[in-house]
Amino acid sequence: MAYGTIAAVRDDQPSNDQPSNHQPSQRSDHDHQPSAISHRIVALLEVLICSSIPTQLALQGTLGVFGYRPFAPNGDLRVGYVVGVSLIDSALLIGLVFLFLYVHDERPRDVLVGRRSPLREAGAGLALVPVALGLAIAVLLTAQRLAPFLHTVEKNPLQALMQSPRDAWLFALVVIVAGGVREEIQRAFQLHRFEVWLGGGRVGVIVTSAAFGAGHLLQGADAAIVTGLLGALWGVVYLRRRSVIAPMVSHAGFDLIQILQFLAAGR
Repeated sequence: MAYGTIAAVRDDQPSNDQPSNHQPSQRSDHDHQPSAISHRIVALLEVLICSSIPTQLALQGTLGVFGYRPFAPNGDLRVGYVVGVSLIDSALLIGLVFLFLYVHDERPRDVLVGRRSPLREAGAGLALVPVALGLAIAVLLTAQRLAPFLHTVEKNPLQALMQSPRDAWLFALVVIVAGGVREEIQRAFQLHRFEVWLGGGRVGVIVTSAAFGAGHLLQGADAAIVTGLLGALWGVVYLRRRSVIAPMVSHAGFDLIQILQFLAAGR
């Protein structure tokens, strides 16, 4: 992360031809450069702002002011509300990531895409889809056998929202944009900040994956564990490949298969 530095400047230097009775003020680089602590504070604030919580709360509050609530009069969650908030939040969060990168003189392409071929990265992402599915199935089966108490939600609440082909298409759009694109750009940016200023990439994978899993607790404790492990997988892939494309394609592909499973189960 290329935070700007300020070069030290020495004023009132005496010339060689004219002696001076006073010593020039000595100013070290440390006096002029922002401290590492300030960099860490800024990086932490940026990570928190890009955690989706501030943006989603702001969106929900704004929509509430205009009288648009998440629940219909009969108590059902509005499909349009979920889709709208997800897509708008995606645009806001991606915009914030680009803004923070530009503010610190970082090129989004360097941080998010790197130098690898996008087509090859997309192919690597497709190859990771069965890996993600296998990991999810293995963890769920293990939890079902060894820790059935982790199955705290009988039916995924998002499944109840898909009552028609139209709903399925809307959620397909959401999982591609808000899941594959937004969450992987978000994850890559946060890992980039952790790697440089907040303890390293390993710490970043642990923290972001735990937060990613906690954000899915409404789908059940077992689902939250699976989601956290998938987040760790995609985070490690980004750190190894320095590109969000493979995690992005894998994430979107995994979520689309989930939607197909929900539709099949609902028939």
